[in-house]
Amino acid sequence: MPILNIGDAELHVDIQGQGDAVLALAPGGMLSHRELWRVTRDGRPREYPDPVAALASQYRVIAPDQRNAGRSRAPVRASDGWTTYALDHLGLLDALGVQRFHVIGSCIGSSFALKLCELAPQRVVSAILQQPIGIAGQDGKRGESFDQWADTVRARDPGVNDRALDGLRHNLFGGDFVFSVSRDFVQRNPIPLLILGGNDALHPRAVSLELAQLAPSATLVEDWKGQPQRYLDAIQGFLAATRPPRPAWPAA
Repeated sequence: MPILNIGDAELHVDIQGQGDAVLALAPGGMLSHRELWRVTRDGRPREYPDPVAALASQYRVIAPDQRNAGRSRAPVRASDGWTTYALDHLGLLDALGVQRFHVIGSCIGSSFALKLCELAPQRVVSAILQQPIGIAGQDGKRGESFDQWADTVRARDPGVNDRALDGLRHNLFGGDFVFSVSRDFVQRNPIPLLILGGNDALHPRAVSLELAQLAPSATLVEDWKGQPQRYLDAIQGFLAATRPPRPAWPAA
């Protein structure tokens, strides 16, 4: 797993396969790191296949540990927020020589993916939002894993400033909807979306439904958990359908 210095962050990243780039942003809330595609935070197997391994036969899959999660490290500042993470992702892709890319994000990774759509629409080919987090009416929770993540940061660095942690939490989870972007942005977003719908308190079905209703180019798939072939078929079919056309060879 290479280590890349991106701005003020030291990011660990797993890279597998060859072909068009797919940025894979893992579930796990603030603890989002590569291994959480395979297992839950308490070590149980996921209800779906690891998409990093599944896609690596056709794509170059880039799966980072987020800053201060897994083996990645960075300062914590009160001014940090969704843009901070997006700049990590774009800087990582720059360092790897990737201009255009697909992105798959699960849980918090869906909100990371939407921020990339907002900040770099000319670079994101398509986005897969797997059980997105958010608030819809009375449904949803705010930053459920933040305190657990903050404890790991304090354990590693007792000098971490509580003001910085409070500021980061507010910037990430002080809003509503999907936290990272507005409903207005989703209505204007031209990038094709595949939404693998959520169905629990952390990933409310109402958020997935609203995303699918708002986005101009969205496909919603529900009832995919525990159905590995349905899950893989949806992802692989969507990526194939949105893959940029290859340039034609000039006539001999």
